[in-house]
Amino acid sequence: MKKIKDERLIAQNLQNTRIAYIVQTIGIFGILGYEFFKNGMEGMTKNPLWLVFMLTAIVYNYLNMSVSVENEKRPKKPVKSFIISFVVVTIIAVAFGVLTSITPNFNWSDGLLIGGTIFVSGIIPISYIYRLRIKQQKDMEEDE
Repeated sequence: MKKIKDERLIAQNLQNTRIAYIVQTIGIFGILGYEFFKNGMEGMTKNPLWLVFMLTAIVYNYLNMSVSVENEKRPKKPVKSFIISFVVVTIIAVAFGVLTSITPNFNWSDGLLIGGTIFVSGIIPISYIYRLRIKQQKDMEEDE
């Protein structure tokens, strides 16, 4: 198979891939919606399509992060934005952990588990964006 070199064909190929992704996502939403109404939230999350949908959404959002960092109008200070984001995620995780632990039928280990999960889930994208901004800053310094 030959590699496509014409930019118009490359753009058309990307557009076709985008349309296929949209159709696939709508199909997954339809199946998961049916599962939700038939078996509730637990039945929907047990479906293997739930895992496919979540992985696809995560990969798509990470790919969009790199585009959004490169498309920032003014380069942001990576360390400052990392510290601010870190503090916000920590506050949110602690709040959820405390609120979970004081909820009836839950204990401190449940609060720790939920707070820890939220913290880790928040710190991974923050670290990724920090790395992207550091890389962008180094590339700009090399270009000057």
